[in-house]
Amino acid sequence: QVQLVESGGGLVQAGGSLRLSCAASGRTFSSPAMGWFRQAPGKEREFVAAINWSGDSTRYADSVKDRFTISREYAKNTVYLQMNSLKPEDTALYYCAAGPGRGTSYTESGYNYWGQGTQVTVSS
Repeated sequence: QVQLVESGGGLVQAGGSLRLSCAASGRTFSSPAMGWFRQAPGKEREFVAAINWSGDSTRYADSVKDRFTISREYAKNTVYLQMNSLKPEDTALYYCAAGPGRGTSYTESGYNYWGQGTQVTVSS
């Protein structure tokens, strides 16, 4: 069992930055792959970013490339999502996810644990 708790969401103006954190607890060794997804009202949940078990490989959705950065800190069992140059279209509920794979899955099926989500709202 793995528990994931997101934090760091909030309200920010367009062009601003936020850093999301996802703290993992429990049997974290069974879920080395970590990712971020987001869901806006009336839309499907979409992939944002993923990082592999060693932290040396990442994957991003085209919509956030060169603006978002995913990283992890094993000592704190935490994964981060640094979001820069935020746009109103980034407004969504952001979810942290963990899975058993060693790679960087971009599909929901690649993850079996999910956090409760943290809201990010970007004003124009």
